[in-house]
Amino acid sequence: MTLLLADSGSTKTDWLCCRPGGEELHVTTRGLNPFHTSPEDIIRTVREELQPLLEGCTPDSIHFYGSGCTPEKSVLMQQSLQAVWPDTHPSSITVHSDLLGAARALCGHAPGIACILGTGSNSCYYDGEHITMNTPPLGYILGDEGSGAYLGRRFIGDCLKGLLPDDLRREFLRSSGLTPELILNRVYREPLANRFLAGMAPFLAQYRQEPTVRHLLLDSFTEFARRNLTTYPAGEVHAVGSIAYYFAEELREALQASGYTCGHINRSPMEGLKHYHLNTEL
Repeated sequence: MTLLLADSGSTKTDWLCCRPGGEELHVTTRGLNPFHTSPEDIIRTVREELQPLLEGCTPDSIHFYGSGCTPEKSVLMQQSLQAVWPDTHPSSITVHSDLLGAARALCGHAPGIACILGTGSNSCYYDGEHITMNTPPLGYILGDEGSGAYLGRRFIGDCLKGLLPDDLRREFLRSSGLTPELILNRVYREPLANRFLAGMAPFLAQYRQEPTVRHLLLDSFTEFARRNLTTYPAGEVHAVGSIAYYFAEELREALQASGYTCGHINRSPMEGLKHYHLNTEL
């Protein structure tokens, strides 16, 4: 059986093709968010960027997890994938949200709290089969606590308000080449401000032991727990995403201080999804 998995965001899509005999092929294409990408562009991208690398192989089953994959948009994505591989039975092509992908990857068939901490953030309570509760993340202006955009917003705000130590503020402006005027322009006048703000994460990682930065990280992850996880039933908390992975130490400390047991923290859901589907379908 040939299994094709996808983990997609607005920027990129990671694909994993598992072939008989254990052979694996990893491919990255442009992002396929059905809210922003037309069915025609989805089909074109898959045919031009992915299909040639599969060397004519037709997947027996395809499971696509992505941002923007609401029930309505999931139908369009499923139809687009069916157009690329008409010989794959429609019932063997499934499309789900990235949050369900994270839950399946992190929890398998066990109940738990699954979180995504990347540029944005999200969370849910997963009963082992379905997402039964989800606190709306609300985006980087109203929510997304603990995300890269939230960390960047907090850090930039402290920088411009003079709340950082002088040496740290000077080093940030010097190394980034930014000025207060350029920062305000990037945030308020140019698109994708959330990605710009999330771009502060490498600097925060470099200075994570500086007391001001350490407090910001712990406080941000504590806010994530307080504002997103408190309505869920008790359960082990798992997380996936670049921010969760690179700040795993601070995330674990904040969750434990908030009364939670911290489980798996992975950078990508792909390995967990591979085991989930291979164990389910074989």
